Amino acid sequence: MTQDLSEFFFRLTPERVLQAVEAAGFVPSGHCFALNALENRVYDVRLEDGKHVVAKFYRPGRWSRETILDEHRLLAALVRAEIPVCAPLTFPDGDTLHEIEDIHYAIWPRTGGRSPDELADDQIEILGRLMARIHSIAADLGAPNRRMLNAETVPLEALDLLEDGDWLPPSCSARYARAVEALVSTYQERSRDIELQPIHGDCHAGNLLRGDDGWFFLDFDDMVVGPPVQDVWMMLPGRDALADRQRRLLVESYKQFRPFDDRSFSLIEPLRGFRFVFYAGWIARRWEDPAFPDAFPHFGTDEYWETETRDLEELVLRISKGDDLLTSSEREEINQSGEDADLTNKDFFWDM
Repeated sequence: MTQDLSEFFFRLTPERVLQAVEAAGFVPSGHCFALNALENRVYDVRLEDGKHVVAKFYRPGRWSRETILDEHRLLAALVRAEIPVCAPLTFPDGDTLHEIEDIHYAIWPRTGGRSPDELADDQIEILGRLMARIHSIAADLGAPNRRMLNAETVPLEALDLLEDGDWLPPSCSARYARAVEALVSTYQERSRDIELQPIHGDCHAGNLLRGDDGWFFLDFDDMVVGPPVQDVWMMLPGRDALADRQRRLLVESYKQFRPFDDRSFSLIEPLRGFRFVFYAGWIARRWEDPAFPDAFPHFGTDEYWETETRDLEELVLRISKGDDLLTSSEREEINQSGEDADLTNKDFFWDM
């Protein structure tokens, strides 16, 4: 990202936001406010007729136009299939993506609803069927410009960035790298012959809304080509027997519409570790953005890296002992003994 683009993106003014909305053929009332978003800049804009739209400005240098349009094409296909997603609105020229000051932006309808605190079994079954339909359409459509979710593109790239930028303190550097390399080795071994396809990629509860019209899947911005189990575990991320049972319930409903490779359940814990490393690399990569030091004041401290390193080491140990492959009943016995704590979305998704 060039310095000029950085300054414009970091300091988007209400005037420029309203200009962008007007270019989409809307008449803004002059009222807009920033929504809680770190990677991109997102604004709620009230129109003269009292309705609202959402203006999303994509971080420059992150995705190319073609990469963003992969997302838009999928969303349009899902809408045509009557699958509940939030898709971008079209500009007067029929496009869904325009630029202002060389920054890509799109206009979206405002979707009402609440993210679920927990999911009942009947809701999980509905979501499993919806996820299968999303994956089926995504697989048929393809995503030629989207990145792969694999050992090279997620943890190893993040590790390289952290090491090259001297983010890791000497007390943790070697241990952290060893833990990442162990996760990579396990993932590569377990992921052999498991099919990859376009998936949501960031399918946590914060990107799922329940409103008057039912469920809505939001924010396909991190859409990747990866194993479908990534979306499964991110929606239901806990480690206890209940979460394991719910994931399998979701997959049973999923299988009503699309096959699912049960071997991919063994990828959940390595993918969980990938998420730890990815987030650390993501924050380091964005540290020049003034919003990030404010959002993550403890990032980069010795205490932060000691905690991150220890969490990775414990995860690697868990995997090496085969604890992540236990049955639900075996895991329940461990939980009752107090040896394994439940984990929720907030343990993995800092944007919540």
